[in-house]
Amino acid sequence: MPHVVTQSCCSDGSCVLACPVNCIHPAPGEPGFATAEMLWVDADACVDCGACVTACPVDAILPHTKLNHAQLPFLSLNAEYFDAFPHADRTPLALVHEQRRLDRSGPYRVAVVGAGPAGLYAADELLKHPEIKVDVFDRLPSPHGLVRFGVAPDHQKTKRVQDLFAKIERQRGFRYFLGVEVGNHLTHDELTARYHAVLYTVGAASDKTLGVPGDDLPGSISATDFVGWYNGHPDKQDLQPPLDSERVVLVGNGNVALDCARILALPPHVLETTDIADGPLAALRNSKVREVVVLGRRGPAQAAFTVPELVGLLGEDELNVVVDLGDLTDAQAFGGGSQKERLIEELRHRPVDPALRTIVLRFAAAPTKLVGTDCVSAVDVGRTRLVKHKDGSVSATSTGETEVLETGLVLRAVGYHGLPIKDLPYDEKRGVVPNTSGRVAPGVYVAGWVKRGPNGFIGTNKSDAEETVDAILDDFDAGIIPEPVGTTAGLRSMIRHRQPGMVDLAGWLAIDAEERRRGEAQGRPRVKITDVAESMRIAAEATLPRVARLRRGLPI
Repeated sequence: MPHVVTQSCCSDGSCVLACPVNCIHPAPGEPGFATAEMLWVDADACVDCGACVTACPVDAILPHTKLNHAQLPFLSLNAEYFDAFPHADRTPLALVHEQRRLDRSGPYRVAVVGAGPAGLYAADELLKHPEIKVDVFDRLPSPHGLVRFGVAPDHQKTKRVQDLFAKIERQRGFRYFLGVEVGNHLTHDELTARYHAVLYTVGAASDKTLGVPGDDLPGSISATDFVGWYNGHPDKQDLQPPLDSERVVLVGNGNVALDCARILALPPHVLETTDIADGPLAALRNSKVREVVVLGRRGPAQAAFTVPELVGLLGEDELNVVVDLGDLTDAQAFGGGSQKERLIEELRHRPVDPALRTIVLRFAAAPTKLVGTDCVSAVDVGRTRLVKHKDGSVSATSTGETEVLETGLVLRAVGYHGLPIKDLPYDEKRGVVPNTSGRVAPGVYVAGWVKRGPNGFIGTNKSDAEETVDAILDDFDAGIIPEPVGTTAGLRSMIRHRQPGMVDLAGWLAIDAEERRRGEAQGRPRVKITDVAESMRIAAEATLPRVARLRRGLPI
């Protein structure tokens, strides 16, 4: 096999477009592309030209001769995909479609609220039309949302999608208003008065609770907050998770849980080469944690871990992985024979090194109570059994048996929940803004988690944003969006008056350069600046006139 994809798909699609023989699947237009965990390379069709390697924005494609030991499982997984989904009978797709052009000449102004993947992918689609200018707002002085504050620091290749975002930011017609909170420094009505369309891409800001007694005890923390803490989110740097007990219990067995477990179990020298925030790195250096137990209510086949995450865990030589099936038989746990099941079974037979920290993947188990007085001291864990229903679904019911796991820290990773956006409708049950293909009303739109709920991968936001942008363009062409009563002339000055620390693109580039400079001095990709005031100061100094910089003794 000449080439192999080695991580989750970012849905950029550049590799598919670059391939001259249509050997990368699923491709845009094929079933499953927008929701695929992975893309796969057809070994029979690949001509080993390397065009996909050059095109991939996150360096995820490698020749098979350059795979390291941890990446080797992707060879067999890739072959299995084409055994199950042969493509020999499929003709090449017409991948490069004619660029849509607007029927009405504009010009149009669009405000995007949220500078994460959904917002930037949407800006990219909008800016393909010269009639459209885009202003992107975010309450934090640093953009890129989930990629910056959600992707685990030991997944630096996944973070390479920021290089793609950098290209979007430099497009003609793009502006940043960072450190600006819509609803505080600027209202929804002020945006709709100045822009033809306002697009909200603010994500899912809250998490779900466990719903068991003791969940509110100190030492019970959401994985959302923990991820923000180690990733340098300014709002989470005061978290101070207790790391003074030998065991941590993680509830939930999706990718976020695995990320948290790895960060807790990896030795500090591994983390020291990443962009993990300085404060959390210091705390993890002094951590007494030796075991991280990841609880899953059902079995391996129903776990939410993705295949790439499990392959990555297989390749970790700096920690142990133990699989605990509880009362499940091998037939119950691995009877389906899926890729996920086989990877977990392979993890089950890995040798254990007592000198290393350990991640325990424990199935058929669920918390029934968090024990403690002033803080968490233990978790009552109930055993479950699997019940298969007529429709093929599998649920878990309690056996009534419980045991106590001593711990000083419980992390809940059981899902996210969106919060209301001021002046927009809200579906409290789903935690989303009700919409039709991203349209809330003509002139107001949503994309990302606030549109569809907290599911999918970073790349899912691209196809999601494309759908919403199509709705915006349809409304432009239909002439159903009234002309704004105001303009954006003077908007920058008005925002500066309300928020003197506002950061524009030049300011963000200065913050980015300073973080990289500090990182280079330590042999790291970057050292994140977690203090908002410091970020805004760096941004402000970067935009000072030459004379003012000289007077302050700043470099020119």
